[in-house]
Amino acid sequence: MTITRKEFLRATAAVATTAVIGGTGAFAQEYPSQDFKVICGFPPGSGADIFARYFADKLRVVTGRNAIVENKTGANSNIATTYVARAKPDGYTLYPFAGTTVAATMHLFKEPPVDVGKTITVAATTSNLAFMLVVDPKSPYKTVADLTAAMKKKGGTATYATAANPGSIMGALYKEATGVEAVEVQYRNAPDSLNELVSGKLDYGMHDPIFALAQAREGRLRILAVSSSDRLQSIPDVPTMKESGVPMDLNIWWGVMTTAGTPRPVIDKINAWFKDILSTEETKKFLALSGADPMIRTPDEAQAMFLTAIKEWGDYVRIAKIPQN
Repeated sequence: MTITRKEFLRATAAVATTAVIGGTGAFAQEYPSQDFKVICGFPPGSGADIFARYFADKLRVVTGRNAIVENKTGANSNIATTYVARAKPDGYTLYPFAGTTVAATMHLFKEPPVDVGKTITVAATTSNLAFMLVVDPKSPYKTVADLTAAMKKKGGTATYATAANPGSIMGALYKEATGVEAVEVQYRNAPDSLNELVSGKLDYGMHDPIFALAQAREGRLRILAVSSSDRLQSIPDVPTMKESGVPMDLNIWWGVMTTAGTPRPVIDKINAWFKDILSTEETKKFLALSGADPMIRTPDEAQAMFLTAIKEWGDYVRIAKIPQN
């Protein structure tokens, strides 16, 4: 019996496809068969590092494999992002970090070393949080409306503190919506601005929730509003900027990313692990300490959020006039 060249090629393709599918399935069944690398873009002791180490420890429990945190610092986490993007797509290199921050790298660098929309995939989401508008608790400002009225009177002599790109963006959105003309004062980190905030040298600040909540608990700052579209379950009494009359939907969500091209069965396993981790009371309490709410999404939903964030943060960076590196 003879076969034509066309029939031969069709049969060969079918065998190859079966081999690929079979190989992927076998790999997924064996996964995980080795330890994980958990990548962090900031130094030990930082908020991102605490977050990474918490989830690395929980990953060890649910998988029975070690999860070793590696701090790859520099370039505002871009070194870590690039490392993950270029890693082997096998599900053993995980990146628990702010998906919105990774998305923003496409607009913060003149020549991004990698296209994160094509080289990074989000396997799971972990939490949703927001930046916060804070003032000196001794000030007369009890609401955003109080602050806005006073800042309009001060005009260009008003000042506010920021220490991260989301704070700069929140500040720019606030000024654009209200007509406030305050001058941004940037700090290396949020604690560096505290003395000026409580002494009255600065009128207000746009800061990350870990810093803002810690200071509010000690009575050193007052939180007027959060940047997210909805109130956070962890601090339900604090209104959103939108509720306060300032249109804003600046949500900062965190997820677990890995290298694009990782087999889908592996992605599904990662998603299921983190869904289990997020369902525990311990994790809910851990997240609440930093003003974050648990957030569970499917891999498809998470990746769609990531691709949307890449587009949105291009607008945010433009509005805030953040210079490119």
